[in-house]
Amino acid sequence: MSLDPFALPEALNLTDFFLYRTAKERPNAPAIFFEEQTVTYAQLVEQVERASAVFRGLGLEPEQRVLLMLPDVPQFASAWFATVKIGGTVSAVNPGLKPEEVEYYLNYTRAKLTVTDAETAATIDALRPKLPHLRHVLVVGGSPGRHLSYDAELNRTAPDPTFFPTHRDDVCVWLYTSGSTGFPKAAVHKQHDFVFNALTFATDVLQYRPTDVCLSVPRLAFGYALGTNLLFPLMAGGATALFKEKPTPEKLFAMVQKHRPTLLTAVPTSLNGLLNAPGLADADLSSLRLTVSAGEALPAELYQRWKQRTGVEILDGIGSAEMFHIFITNRLGDVKLGSLGKVVRGYEAKICDDAGRELPRGDVGTLWIRGDSMALEYWQNHEKSKSTFRGDWCVSADKFQQDDDGYFYFCGRGDDMLKVGGKWLSPVEVENVLLQHPAVREAAVVGFKDKDGLDKPKAFVALHPGHAASDSLAEALQAHVRGKLEPYKAPRQVRFVAALPRSDRGKVLKTALRDDEGAAS
Repeated sequence: MSLDPFALPEALNLTDFFLYRTAKERPNAPAIFFEEQTVTYAQLVEQVERASAVFRGLGLEPEQRVLLMLPDVPQFASAWFATVKIGGTVSAVNPGLKPEEVEYYLNYTRAKLTVTDAETAATIDALRPKLPHLRHVLVVGGSPGRHLSYDAELNRTAPDPTFFPTHRDDVCVWLYTSGSTGFPKAAVHKQHDFVFNALTFATDVLQYRPTDVCLSVPRLAFGYALGTNLLFPLMAGGATALFKEKPTPEKLFAMVQKHRPTLLTAVPTSLNGLLNAPGLADADLSSLRLTVSAGEALPAELYQRWKQRTGVEILDGIGSAEMFHIFITNRLGDVKLGSLGKVVRGYEAKICDDAGRELPRGDVGTLWIRGDSMALEYWQNHEKSKSTFRGDWCVSADKFQQDDDGYFYFCGRGDDMLKVGGKWLSPVEVENVLLQHPAVREAAVVGFKDKDGLDKPKAFVALHPGHAASDSLAEALQAHVRGKLEPYKAPRQVRFVAALPRSDRGKVLKTALRDDEGAAS
């Protein structure tokens, strides 16, 4: 890639950078595989230009917002690129939302136009009096009802190749935070944020190539998959294999068999699910050259099982909506088990105390990160923006430590960390040890107040088939932790559950566990 990430041109548009540049060189190469369809680069460009014309015809102007509420289908790509191409601002959420969530996102974004599925369109109809900003609904799949059919509108509209002359610092994408409390807020991103990370992390670390076929467990609505499973492979001339169904192990095995992907985007929970699935014995995973993991801590035990079964390297890293994508990661030939690796080129990181003072190596503190993909702000949250975005630095909600060799270790979110007997306890460390026990399928550790009002660790454990919950097993798990860690880190209580409660991003909902909600066995 000829562009310098540290000296990007003023005239910059993500659709041109990630799609058109490649389409000029490889017009007939496959860009998207979906069901029985193969969409070439030239065909995707035509769909984008038709969608651009449709959006303009409906009155969409530069800097106005479009909300996508779609599964992973080719129309997601054409609508996303079309919005950015004509200078709009695009954001995306998964479909299947509750009515109050649909209402929130449409009013929060003030989107004049949304592209969604038939089920969500019906929800919008019921909410219509509460949606003062929405003007047009384009429906993908199923009957559009009183709305417009996305595909029909594209088919009857002539392509519009015109680009709005966007600047590298123009706002173009909103990425939503995980929303641990209340509805998620949007991190507001500029054009150059995505290009900077693509030219550093994607090019340097993952080394995308034209022969790559990419497959993802997380959905395109999340920045993690948007990068690894759409923008990055298209930048390199590769292809992505999309599917709209839930990413069950059975579906993933079928996709691997059909499309022979080379790069898998995953989260630890999904890797664990694949390794425990009955179909694993017959699955041929030999096409994979690399697995990317992020979103939650990757246990060393899980890494070893995956590597032993597949022979495929996992590059575990950390990114965020605030920074668009991964900024600390392990690398091929430089994986330090249990760590998240080192800082990506172009980024800087430090561990600080609550006053913002940098701590010595080995101390646990808050991760501060800076790099040229940082968001401008959280939309409509000035106070939170001031506490997170401090000059060039983004102050995370995560607790980390860095060793003398420069490797970073995730200790937990700030509100997850425990101080037991005056000493810091990282729930992640205890969870990793619990997962080494042959009976344990999933584990999460949270704090609780004992009879004296002191913080103590409590473990929620889901068992592998063939193991039964019992007091003796709980005692064995406590002894197992004491045998590998300092005794104060062992859980004082063990509660057996059928499964851990998780968000739509696959993250464990520890707030629910603290309240004992959704944790009944």
